Amino acid sequence: MADEKRRSAWFWVFLGGGLFIAFIAVVSLLGYVAVQAIGGNTTFGDSIGVIDVEGVILAADKTVDQLRKFDQDDSIKAIILHIDSPGGGAAASQEIYGEVRHIRDEKKKPIIASIESVGASGAYYIASGANKIYANDASIVGSIGVIMEWTNYGDLLKWAKLKPEVLKAGSLKDAGSPTREMTPEERAYFQSLVDNMHTQFIRDVAAGRGIGAEKLTPLATGQVWTGQQALPLHLIDKQGGFRDALLDTAKQVGISGEPNVVKPAKKGRSVLDLVTSDADDLWPNPSKLLEKHAGFYFLWR
Repeated sequence: MADEKRRSAWFWVFLGGGLFIAFIAVVSLLGYVAVQAIGGNTTFGDSIGVIDVEGVILAADKTVDQLRKFDQDDSIKAIILHIDSPGGGAAASQEIYGEVRHIRDEKKKPIIASIESVGASGAYYIASGANKIYANDASIVGSIGVIMEWTNYGDLLKWAKLKPEVLKAGSLKDAGSPTREMTPEERAYFQSLVDNMHTQFIRDVAAGRGIGAEKLTPLATGQVWTGQQALPLHLIDKQGGFRDALLDTAKQVGISGEPNVVKPAKKGRSVLDLVTSDADDLWPNPSKLLEKHAGFYFLWR
C-alpha cells in the first residue's frame, strides 16, 4: 500500500508539472503574438509605415527588406524614413536610395524623409530619393562627399623591428597598404575612385531632388548645413519635425484624425540564439571591425 501511495503521489507531481509547463508555453505564445502585433506585423486599417534609419549605415539588406514589406502591404498608405544618421558605406547607401526611388517612381507609394538630428552624407543620399524631405531648423543636412581613409603604421613596425613581406601580381594589388607610404600611382588611382563615386553621388541626389547637377555641384563640397540653411538651397522641402511629417503625410493620403503608425517588428535574441550563434555575432572582436568595414564611405565626421 505504501508503494502504491508513493507512485500515486509521483503521478500527480508529474501531471501538475506538465500542466504548469503547458500553461507557461501558452502564456509565452500569447505574449509573443502580442509583441509581434505591437512591433508592426499586424495593422489595423489605413496606416503610415515608419522605418528608422539610425547610426552608421554599414549594410542595406535590413532596411531594403523593411521597405519592400511596407510597399507590398496595401494597408500601408505611405512610408516615412525617420533618419538620424551621419551616413556610412557608399554601396549600402546607394542600394537603399535605389529602393526608395523604386517605391517613389515605379510603385507610386508616397515615401517621405524626416531628418531628426543628423541626415548627412549617405543618410542624405537616401533622403534625396524620397518625395519630400522634412528637417528641423537645427538638423544637420548635406555633406555630399566621399571619404576613404586608413592609418599608416609603417613607422610603428620599423620601431618594433617588424618587416612585412608581400608577394603580388599586379602593380596595384596591395595599393593602400598601411605598412608603407603610398606611391604617386596609388594615390592617383584611389583619387580617381573617390572622384567617380562623388560624381555618382551628385548625379543621384540631383535626380532625386529634381535639380540640375550643375546647380548641385557647388554645394557638393562635403560641408553640412542646418535645416534652416538647407531650405533655401533646396536641399530639403519643409522645416518641421517628425510629427509634422507624420500629420502632413497622413492628410496627403486621406487618413483623417490620428494616423496609425506601424513599425517593423524588432527581432530579439532568445536563449537558443545565445547558445547557437557565432560568438563574433554577439560580441564582435574589436580588431576585426575595421577589417570588416574598410572601404569607401559617404560619411560625415
